[in-house]
Amino acid sequence: IMSPNDSGALPHYNLSKADILYECPVEGGITRSMAVIKDWEGLDRIGNVRSCRDYFVYWALEADSIYVHFGGPFYINDIIEREGTDNITGCNYGETHHDGLYANAFYRTKDRKAPQNAYASADGINEAIDKLGYSKTYRDQYYQGAHYKFAPSSTPNTLESYSDAIDAKEVDLTPAYPITKTSFSYNAEDGLYYRSIYGKADVDGATNEQLSFKNIIIQSTYYEVRDAKGYLAFQVHDTTRDGYYITNGKAIHVNWKKTADYEPTKYYDDNGNEVEFNTGKTMVCIIKDGDSFLADGVSIN
Repeated sequence: IMSPNDSGALPHYNLSKADILYECPVEGGITRSMAVIKDWEGLDRIGNVRSCRDYFVYWALEADSIYVHFGGPFYINDIIEREGTDNITGCNYGETHHDGLYANAFYRTKDRKAPQNAYASADGINEAIDKLGYSKTYRDQYYQGAHYKFAPSSTPNTLESYSDAIDAKEVDLTPAYPITKTSFSYNAEDGLYYRSIYGKADVDGATNEQLSFKNIIIQSTYYEVRDAKGYLAFQVHDTTRDGYYITNGKAIHVNWKKTADYEPTKYYDDNGNEVEFNTGKTMVCIIKDGDSFLADGVSIN
C-alpha cells in the first residue's frame, strides 16, 4: 500500500503492521513509502494512501502482492495494466481507465485536508478483491519463493563474523533524504531500530507505537530524471549495485541483484554469500546512486 511522507500526512495509520517498509525518493525531493503487510485483515484504517510510482510496483511484485494506491502519473500505465499486476486504485490515471479501479475500497476522513486524508480498510480491500477477481493466495505462475534468507532464531546473525563490519547504532538518511530526514536509533535491549522522521519519533496513529525494525537495507540504485516535473525512474533490475545490511548495531557492505520482475531482490556479502536476515520487520531504504548516509556519524557511500 502506497503512503506519503509529507509532514501533513503524519501520523500514518497501521504502517507499524508492515512486514517490509520501503522508502524511496520521488519528485520534489520528498520520499514516499510502500508498506507490505501480510496480516492486514481486520485493519479499519490503513494509510493514508497516495499515488503510485512505477518503480514501487516492481518491488510489490516480488511478494506477489495486491498493490493498493490512489492513481498515479501516466508513467505507471505499462506496469499497472500488465496482466498479472493485481492492483486496487481509488481513481483513474489521467485519460486511462484501468480495471483495478474500485473507489469503495477507500474513504476520506475530516481530520485533515485532501489529498492527505484517503485511507483503505480491510473490509474495502476484501470487497475490491472479490469484485475484481483477485487471488488472496500466492499464484504459482508469479510467486518465486521467499523474499529473504533468514538466520535460524537460535543462531541470529550478529555480523560479528565479518571483520569489516562497521558500527551502526545511529543510522541517518538525511544526506539522501534531506526533507524527511529519516533516521533510526538502535535499542540494545530489544535489538530493534526505531524510526524517526522530520526529527521526531515516527509514531503510528493507530497503535501509538514507534515504527521499529530488526533489519535495515540501504540500497543504492541508479536513477534518471524523466521530465521537467522531476519525475524519477529507478533501475530496479541490476546486478552490480551496492548497499548495506544493518542489524544488531552493525552494518556490512552488500551487493544486490534482481534480474526479473517477480524475482525477489537478493543481497550478497563481499564473499558472494547470500546475506542471512534476522527474523523480524525489515526496512528498505532506496537511495540514489552516489548519495550517502551516516552510520554513527560516519559518512558512508
